[in-house]
Amino acid sequence: MKSEIKIGVELDENRIPEKLEWTAKEGGIENEEAKAVMLSVWNSTNKEALRIDLWTKDMPLDEMRLFFHQTLVSMTETYYRATHDQKMTDTMKDFTDYFADKLNLRSGN
Repeated sequence: MKSEIKIGVELDENRIPEKLEWTAKEGGIENEEAKAVMLSVWNSTNKEALRIDLWTKDMPLDEMRLFFHQTLVSMTETYYRATHDQKMTDTMKDFTDYFADKLNLRSGN
């Protein structure tokens, strides 16, 4: 079995993303618009993370802050599922709470 996730990027004349769309047919998503995407891939040979970070030029700053916060929370949850390291997970949760407090995100959620 093979599953694909596709990300389409429309660029302006300066190669700045104007539109992002993604498809994951197995998950029931086809050409759904997005304002930002962060993708990390582990290169085991070089022992390094490779990244693609894209956002459209009309991504609102308040949404970018929420996107980062939710991504950090998600990474914390994923870290725990992958390692079962409760001590570091708690530390990461403390940081995500601090991040939300400093950007006043709690009142907006």
